[in-house]
Amino acid sequence: MSEECQKGGNPSAGGLDAIIVHNRLSKIKNKLVVMSGKGGVGKSTVAVNLAMGLAMEGYSVGLLDIDLHGPSVPKMLKLEDEVPVATSEQLMIPVSFGGLKVMSVGFLLRDTDEAVVWRGPVKMGVIKQFITDVEWGELDYLIVDAPPGTGDEPLTICQLLGNEAGAVIVTSPQQVAAVDVSKSLNFCCQLEMPVAGIIENMSGFACPHCGEITPIFSAGAGEQLAEKYGVELLGRIPIDPVICQDGDAGTPFVHHHAKTATGRAFAEIVQKIAGREPAV
Repeated sequence: MSEECQKGGNPSAGGLDAIIVHNRLSKIKNKLVVMSGKGGVGKSTVAVNLAMGLAMEGYSVGLLDIDLHGPSVPKMLKLEDEVPVATSEQLMIPVSFGGLKVMSVGFLLRDTDEAVVWRGPVKMGVIKQFITDVEWGELDYLIVDAPPGTGDEPLTICQLLGNEAGAVIVTSPQQVAAVDVSKSLNFCCQLEMPVAGIIENMSGFACPHCGEITPIFSAGAGEQLAEKYGVELLGRIPIDPVICQDGDAGTPFVHHHAKTATGRAFAEIVQKIAGREPAV
């Protein structure tokens, strides 16, 4: 990190049984929290396709959705009707999407329109249970989809995972997004959480006919943030209309469109992440 990063302490995870947390997390080689200080940058789309891309490379992958007020992962994987089952030890077994292990509060709601009206302590408790009471088993990667901002949910998961985890920061190309996204980078600095890199999403429009990429927003926020904070720009993902269609249909984009310009951008990011040494 550059001098822009003013380091601070990593707050305690509180009264959670540290032994249980350690036992669960010790089976997971790499933990990555996908976050952004800005809403609407496609963070869940990035998380889902990153997790699926790693699974397609043969890794054992878990996907944890901690957007408690707006869980979109079940819809994006067409798992809205699934309910986790319990083991004899009363641990929840993640819902399976192919070989991908998925957990979301969306699986626990009575219907998809139910509003989650919880204060901070309740949200913190639920996120803790997603670590202690879920049988994740042995994983190469746990990808966490966090809601926008630097509030209870990102803070809780980062405290639980500790600085053995890394953050993947998502931005869109505009400067107005960079202002909010920089808050997530400073958040990681304060928690002494390593940043695996920045992804610039919606980085131009990929023509579905010829594949040419045309800038439609002001550009460069991802590169500028990476340079300012001394972290890697993992890649730029162009807009493809099929991404929206696949999200609504519950089909991960990278699974069926790997040869498109956007699919190749995702694949390059996956390769960069997979080439890293385990964060343990």
